[in-house]
Amino acid sequence: MITLTHYLVLSGILFSIGLVGVMKRKNLLMLFFSTEILLNAVNVGFAAVSKYYGDLSGQMFAFFIIAVAASEVAVGLGLLVLWYKKTGSTDLDSIQMMKG
Repeated sequence: MITLTHYLVLSGILFSIGLVGVMKRKNLLMLFFSTEILLNAVNVGFAAVSKYYGDLSGQMFAFFIIAVAASEVAVGLGLLVLWYKKTGSTDLDSIQMMKG
């Protein structure tokens, strides 16, 4: 039988993997993937707690997080494509040397 604890442990493991990815990655595309893992870990937690208590508010929060994540990816990938065309790299070190 799968309980709330199982879902929360899974959510914590996913969040840890995403957090390590955000802190360690230098490639901007991998940084986006790690951010998506973080957001999906939170969604799993919200949906599990919502199901456990029989309240739809956690599932509604998860739905809005998915919408925000989709818009973040669309804008981020657009900027990534422009940056790659300009520099030929998606490395974060090249972004830090931008001159305004």
